[in-house]
Amino acid sequence: MEPLLAALLIFALRIVDVSMAIVRLLMVIRGRKGLAWLFGFVQALVYIVAIREVMSDLGNWINILGYAAGFATGTVVGIWVEERLAIGFGHVRIMSPRWGGSLTDKLRAAGYGVTVVSGRGKDGSVDVLVTTVPRRQIRTVSRLVEETDPGAFMTVENVRPLRKGFF
Repeated sequence: MEPLLAALLIFALRIVDVSMAIVRLLMVIRGRKGLAWLFGFVQALVYIVAIREVMSDLGNWINILGYAAGFATGTVVGIWVEERLAIGFGHVRIMSPRWGGSLTDKLRAAGYGVTVVSGRGKDGSVDVLVTTVPRRQIRTVSRLVEETDPGAFMTVENVRPLRKGFF
């Protein structure tokens, strides 16, 4: 195989390999065993082909550079793919000093379960709204919050529900 073509093949294989590794790891964290197995299987196959190409000619620096560049690029591509898949749930916390009631009503009207807790912030009382939503819906919730209370502070963390409630 032509040296540049071999390096490009290694580069492409590493992008697929590392992307699969990132998504596989996130599936493990989210408890998605079947998907984790599938991504792991494909990742291992692709990795073996890529490393075989590199090991067949360790003196070829173009292949080694293709391997390293594919690894780095695969990291970014893996993150991008995982964000697009948006598998799992997000635990959304909204701190609203003035519009907690309106926000609660709008979120509930949109079909979201919301728990409200009174809190005390730097400048006084705040309503802390808590909801757990599918990750694909986090942007929708964020837009609703932004429309109602542009000054609200909002955080999101990935969660793995233990028991089903109202989603």
